[in-house]
Parts: sequence; C-alpha cells; structure tokens
Amino acid sequence: MSKLRVHNLTVSVDGYAAGPRQRLEQPLGEGFGSMHEWMFAAMRDLADGKGGVDVEYVERSKENIGATIMGRNMFGPQRGPWEDESWTGWWGPNPPFHNDVFVHTHHLRPSVVMEGGTTFHFTDEPVEAVLARAVEAAAGKDVQLGGGAATVQQYLRAGLVDEMHCAVVPRLLCRGERLFDNLGDGIDGYRVAELVGSPAAAHVRLVRR
Repeated sequence: MSKLRVHNLTVSVDGYAAGPRQRLEQPLGEGFGSMHEWMFAAMRDLADGKGGVDVEYVERSKENIGATIMGRNMFGPQRGPWEDESWTGWWGPNPPFHNDVFVHTHHLRPSVVMEGGTTFHFTDEPVEAVLARAVEAAAGKDVQLGGGAATVQQYLRAGLVDEMHCAVVPRLLCRGERLFDNLGDGIDGYRVAELVGSPAAAHVRLVRR
C-alpha cells in the first residue's frame, strides 16, 4: 500500500518552517534562506560520493517515490489569480520530481508537462481526493508531500501522513510560519521513531501509530 511521506522539512528550534513575507526575492521568507544549508551540503557530498547522517536522509527522500503533492507557495511566489501562465516552478525546464506533481491552489490552470517526466497538475480538491489521485499516479510507489507548512498541516489534521522527517536546524527564527500550530488532535496519532543528530541538524522521523 502506498504511503504518504514528508522528507527534508527544515524547521528552526522554535518550530518555524518558513520565514515571514515570502516573495520572489525571498521564496522561503525573510531570515530562512540559509536554513537549508544542511541539505545543500548533503547534496554536494552525495554527488561527490561522500556519506554521513545528512546524506542518508537526503537519499531516503528519493526512494520509492511515484508522485508528489505540494502547495502553491512551494510551486511559486505568485498569490491570487495567475497573472499569466508563464510561471512553471522554481526548478527550470527539467524539475527534479520526474513524476506527477499535484499543486494545491484555489486558482486552477491547465496541467504543465515538463522535461524529464514531471507534469504539474493544479487542483482545488479536498486533501483526501488529491491524495487518491496521487496514489493512483504513483502506481504502487509512495507519494511525497512537499511544503509549505500550511499544506503539510492540512494533511496532518486529516491524519493522512504516514511518516514525516523534519530536520531541526540549530537556529531561532522567532517569526514566520510554525509547523505544529493549528493541528488540533491531528498530531496525536504519531510517535517519534528516530532522532539522529549531525553537526548541521537534528533529524526527527515521526510515524503514524
């Protein structure tokens, strides 16, 4: 059975998964730009054939993924109705997903076919319906849930996330979007399955009981 998995979700020690005022020049929000340095360093080490705790978690995120779900904030900086449909994501003509990607948005547009097997689909359906579409597209593999924080919260509140990996970076942000707010009892069914540290981050894996 396909699982819904979250990987490499970077948060500060005080629980923020994005900074305030996200925009084109600050896609992760103010003060958050360097928070992903642990992951970029791990990707460079992986390309160079090096190992380590951070590399291991980056590698896990690529295993057995057949479809992806994300929020519009992760897809791009625009808010509200599309000014035009020229924006096709942050990742250039060949995005790193190589599968069907379902983008939550209140403003629909036609699907966008990219190089390398990535197709972006835009949907305003409930999370359960989007997950069902993603599971079908994954064809027996797992589905990866990307950001932003608000999108992950929707799936947590619905009890749909099977496992979630957070990389806790040793920084205090004090403002922005907190990951574990507004969940009600949505987090009650999870337990900490792993807690492993590196010099750059503490890796926490939550799994549904």
